[in-house]
Amino acid sequence: MRFVDEVTLEVVAGDGGNGAIAFRREKFVPFGGPAGGDGGDGGDVVFEGDEGLSTLMDLKYARKIKAEKGHNGEGKDKYGRAGKDKVVRVPVGTQIYDVDREEVVGDIVEHEQQILVAKGGKGGWGNIRFTTPTERAPRKSQPGAPGEKRSLRLELKVLADVGLLGFPNAGKSTFVSVVSAARPKIADYPFTTLTPSLGVVEVGGGPRRGGTTFVVADIPGLIEGASEGAGLGHRFLKHVERTRALLHLVTLDPDPERDPLDDYRKLRKELKSFDPMLALRPEVIALSKADLPEVREAYPALAEAFEREVGRKLHLLSAATREGIDEMVETLAQMVFDAKRREKR
Repeated sequence: MRFVDEVTLEVVAGDGGNGAIAFRREKFVPFGGPAGGDGGDGGDVVFEGDEGLSTLMDLKYARKIKAEKGHNGEGKDKYGRAGKDKVVRVPVGTQIYDVDREEVVGDIVEHEQQILVAKGGKGGWGNIRFTTPTERAPRKSQPGAPGEKRSLRLELKVLADVGLLGFPNAGKSTFVSVVSAARPKIADYPFTTLTPSLGVVEVGGGPRRGGTTFVVADIPGLIEGASEGAGLGHRFLKHVERTRALLHLVTLDPDPERDPLDDYRKLRKELKSFDPMLALRPEVIALSKADLPEVREAYPALAEAFEREVGRKLHLLSAATREGIDEMVETLAQMVFDAKRREKR
């Protein structure tokens, strides 16, 4: 399935039905009163969160979404039936923007959460509504009001507690596959991960056993210049915005010009350029692939350099041997817990 995280489309609510002009024509009642019913209201367009969806692919080619029109009123005091609402399912994490007004319409953050994006038009009055003491047989009615029309842009930003950051081949996908049931594509070449993937991590046996869970997102590999659109650029940096904590993974690279400390600094620069608030997000740094002899050999000097240059501890991880994995999961779980507690204040 293709990952689509941004679409633009037009939504059109249903027009209201027209009111009717009619009179009673009953036997032995030659001058019957008005009997024209109201038109039905037009249907609304509603977006609903669906946690089973992970992409906006279904809306990629849906240029216009329309709700049903209200039915016209009829004689014999019959009111027109209201038009059916158009309910559109979107992934949880979808933000809705009004293109013309350049404003946020809503933010889908929960399963089955609904947001009204276009209101249906009111049905017009039938002539029965225009009866007065001086006008007993009105010959006028009201047309239905048009439904609301809007041009919308939908942006999907994955909902995760922890965002994994790192240059391509830093070991992010492997980390997710080890700590959760997620199975992202893993291979030894740049940009293996082309879509953000989520994994649910259980801590202490999960909620059923008195523990907890948190969601980790494998954000596709970033490179220098990502905040300006280089590599996968803006397309995936925005998925970091909703995370509560960040795990920076660095490792040794065959390229002699690459250095873990320099990689970390470049990533920090990209975060700050994209959104200064991201640079303030709680974070932890780890050197991955500790099962490789050259990585383990380089760790002491790198840990000292990180402490000296950026004032941060460098953890050591190996997804292959699970070295440091359990401790890292506990650390991330505590960071998420602390972040949630701050949010409630």
